[in-house]
Amino acid sequence: MVCAALITLASVTRWFEHVMNRMPIAIAAALLAGGAGALWSAGVCCGAVGAAPGLSDAGVYLPARRLLPRYAMVITLAQAIGFVALRGEKAWSAIRFELARPMVTAQQSTLSAAISPALLLFVVAMASKTLPGVAVIRASGYDLHVSRLITMTGLATLVLAPFGGYALIFSAITAGICTGPQAHPDRNKRYTAPMFFGLRYVAIGIFGAVVTGVLTAFPKELVRAIAGLALLRTIGNGLAAALRDEPHREAAWITFLVTLSGGVVAGVGSAFWGVVAGSLALFVQQYRRF
Repeated sequence: MVCAALITLASVTRWFEHVMNRMPIAIAAALLAGGAGALWSAGVCCGAVGAAPGLSDAGVYLPARRLLPRYAMVITLAQAIGFVALRGEKAWSAIRFELARPMVTAQQSTLSAAISPALLLFVVAMASKTLPGVAVIRASGYDLHVSRLITMTGLATLVLAPFGGYALIFSAITAGICTGPQAHPDRNKRYTAPMFFGLRYVAIGIFGAVVTGVLTAFPKELVRAIAGLALLRTIGNGLAAALRDEPHREAAWITFLVTLSGGVVAGVGSAFWGVVAGSLALFVQQYRRF
């Protein structure tokens, strides 16, 4: 709740939006590509290279991208399920058909919890999550009121925190998939993608045990390969936008590489440090030049 109050304060004063307004699109796009690439390099897809499920997914995905690009991921997922089922690699015993049951947890508040973890949560939420989320919005070409959006997330978190709904903040990778051209060619109609994402989240919440069992039953290589293929276009679109402008190109590369490292310094993820590194490079190279 303290973290939510700090997020709301940061948005109402609009200092965070002022910072984001000074970030070039190239840096924002490089941040998106680096964040998606960090998941890739951390083993999302590379761990599946050479494994049979990964190779079969790639073999179906590429032709599907050419013939039926909009349904390429659906076709690949269906093929993957059939592939592991035929090979007998699916652990059906892990699947339990039952509904999720709400549980009441007694809350305990202490002064130390309100100071130490709350401040850390605030820094991580703003630097590692909200900043990349806003960057995705800007890189996708949407000029929205950032302060209003962050205020909504802060107030929603404040209300939901006592019920376990803590840190309701922007998404970066999911937003990159939903706001890209793969969601819909018309930018004004891409809102349908997050709508269906929301419906699926509701279903996952209700059937949490079933979904967890299904994912556990799949081979790890299959899950990594599917997730990696889904990120391909996000990485490509981010890099294309990041390297479009010559004056910002080198700073964008630095942002991408630092974010791609996936390192954590002082409890803050590489997304924040990528922006810091790219901004410093841009300052040194372009200060008073234009």
